[in-house]
Amino acid sequence: MSSPLPTQARSSARPFLKWAGGKGRLIAQYTPHFPQHFSSYYEPFLGGGAIFFHLQPEQAVLSDVNPELVNVYTCVRDQIDDVLKSLETHACQHGHDYYYRIRALSPPTPAERAARFIYLNRTCFNGLYRENSKGQFNVPMGRYKKPKICDTVLLKAVSNVLQAVQIRQQPFESILKVAQSTQDFVYFDPPYHPISATSDFTAYSRGAFTAEDQIKLAQVFAELVNRGVQVMLSNSDCPFIRDLYQGFNIYSIQAARAINSNPQKRGKITEILVTSW
Repeated sequence: MSSPLPTQARSSARPFLKWAGGKGRLIAQYTPHFPQHFSSYYEPFLGGGAIFFHLQPEQAVLSDVNPELVNVYTCVRDQIDDVLKSLETHACQHGHDYYYRIRALSPPTPAERAARFIYLNRTCFNGLYRENSKGQFNVPMGRYKKPKICDTVLLKAVSNVLQAVQIRQQPFESILKVAQSTQDFVYFDPPYHPISATSDFTAYSRGAFTAEDQIKLAQVFAELVNRGVQVMLSNSDCPFIRDLYQGFNIYSIQAARAINSNPQKRGKITEILVTSW
């Protein structure tokens, strides 16, 4: 049974998408709670993939319900040259009018769609991903003087790391079909349960991630634990979520909230990390 790669053996690959709620800045707090040994890693809410890029496990299945996000990772893995070519065009032409023109388009090829996704992600407000009821990306342009739109070195490093990774579009409950034993490690990073009206960014992919979805996720978590699977989950720190996972180990994590309609409510907050061990 293998364990995560030692630090010196890891590649320079890291998250290439800005992602609201990304875990890059929380790695130091998460590290003491990672399992010591596992063979297969599963991440059903992919997002920016910070935990995956930190661990860089030898066997991994990354999945998400968002088809555009899945397409990005798939194309960075399989069509990196085509993605980079389109990104270079976006980088050369970026501007206010160009951003909104590209935002309104539906590119014909998967690689062009992936490049559009990365371009909008690197230039939109706070890296927020949000879709309207028609599935259209609707985040306004951010205020960046010199956004790094085409990071060739990073994207090629990511492409190399993803070569042996399975990438799938599927709902989180599909994890029950594959994670079966103590050699499996599943990390859930779902849309967080809102703790106030202004923190509700659950409309991540056309539909909201509801309280009923949180309950279903807790049931999936418990089923995996019953099988002996090692399971970890991040979520907001509120009574509803704590009650759902009251039978497991719950740790407080100090995080920073960058997105809130009220600037006075941005800053340090507490999240929770739940583990089955």
